[in-house]
Amino acid sequence: MAKKRASRPKQSKTPAVSLSAEASPAASTPQPASSDELLALVLKACLIARDSVFNVRDFLTNGSRMAFLAIKDCEKELDQIERKVDERLPGAITRVGQVKARQLLACLKFITDLERIGDLAYSAVMQLHARREKLSTTDSRQLIEMSSLLCEMLEQVHLGFQEPDVQGARKILRVDPEVDRVCHALFQRHLADTTAGAQNFDILLMAQALERIGDHAKNLAEELIGLAEGRSLRHTAKKLNYA
Repeated sequence: MAKKRASRPKQSKTPAVSLSAEASPAASTPQPASSDELLALVLKACLIARDSVFNVRDFLTNGSRMAFLAIKDCEKELDQIERKVDERLPGAITRVGQVKARQLLACLKFITDLERIGDLAYSAVMQLHARREKLSTTDSRQLIEMSSLLCEMLEQVHLGFQEPDVQGARKILRVDPEVDRVCHALFQRHLADTTAGAQNFDILLMAQALERIGDHAKNLAEELIGLAEGRSLRHTAKKLNYA
């Protein structure tokens, strides 16, 4: 059964404003979002991305039609949130101090990766949605293992964004190589089978999409560490690589 997403806090409605025919067009412009509203939007997006991958696992396990539709809905909702953040963040960041500005910049980076996760989850299930042949036991097991690991990573992303937690972020970084390991094992097994041809190409595309979700979750873990410690782990890693 497709997972029901956790209830979201209701957003306050913008009070109605009576406009005369001679009112300035600027008067009808929506009130700019506060930094807290944008943070709440991105926190919601963390939940949606997590639920999307949960439903990928459900789709692989049970072939659930409801799970497929839920993934499609998650992809659309993440697109909508990304547009809202893109539109509202520039105005919000001009009205806050350094700490809030850092959080808002993290929001921008977060929603970019989260929206991509939604795209990849939908792309992954689309590869198998029209497939007639049943997945082999080994393929099914490996794809479910990958999606289970990703669920764990995205749960830590949500918890870490809700309350900055370096340990949870480091756990994500430790799990990511496990996703890569399973993906590479699946590829090696299929590529070694010269009799299969392009028959199972859709399975490889799905595995690749799941592996890329892991890469985006890793990016999010690095952003969480940056928020908690006030430094960029990405820049540190690059310096070490070039040393």
